[in-house]
Amino acid sequence: MTRGFVIVSQDMPEKNTYYKCSEVLMHSIKAVMPDASVSLITNNEHVSPAWDHVIKFPHGDLAPDSDWKLINDWQVYDASPYDETIKLEADMYIPKNIDYWWDILAQQDVVVSTTIRNFKNEISKVRGYRRFIDDNNLPDAYNAITYFKKSDTAKQFFEIVRDVFENWESYKNILKCVSSEIATTDWAYAIACHIIGVEKTTMPAFTDMSMIHMKQYINGNPTENWTDTFIYEILPDHIRVQTVPQLYPFHYHIKGFSDKIYGSLYV
Repeated sequence: MTRGFVIVSQDMPEKNTYYKCSEVLMHSIKAVMPDASVSLITNNEHVSPAWDHVIKFPHGDLAPDSDWKLINDWQVYDASPYDETIKLEADMYIPKNIDYWWDILAQQDVVVSTTIRNFKNEISKVRGYRRFIDDNNLPDAYNAITYFKKSDTAKQFFEIVRDVFENWESYKNILKCVSSEIATTDWAYAIACHIIGVEKTTMPAFTDMSMIHMKQYINGNPTENWTDTFIYEILPDHIRVQTVPQLYPFHYHIKGFSDKIYGSLYV
């Protein structure tokens, strides 16, 4: 039974934003879990040799002319080289060993994270970014941390995710949302969790499977770019924000922060 982390990195040819984030994430995983296998799913041609596997999108780039490439996310199921996978969003940093997650998550075929935290490591109840979820009584899914194993349930889950993206206009007709609502990966995962059943796709009692989410209102920040207003320290074995050590997967959200981490720790 193979286990590993998978990171999806998609950039337009002239950009390298998400790849830079994904490489920082890979290095952070290997720093705290040296034996971990970390794979990259990407359209980038030039990548670090430190990756355990570099995989092309098995069904190609379905949004070749767009920066908005979330429609490709469902391909992670076919692309993952592992029997059990933890998929992570690229703009994250792992501050400590989370190997113990595997045996807990393996009780199910799919587990989508439903918990976020502020920079104080406190579970956040802020709903400002979740109106679509609340209006439609959907599970509070955060795709940024998702576990799945090769199984009929996981295959069905990602087929639903694909269907949501490909038929979003039809879904909007039966959902409570504005006409301009855009399909996001969180919305697609929430719908898939609802269809299959929250008891099969989430594990809300396991709150360790959570991330610190650095969006503005979650952290009471006056601006969206927290790096402009909060004091932060990038130390050899952890990151501190406003003197507080970040103890959970750190979703820094501001993509340029990856350059600061890389320059401080991995050059």
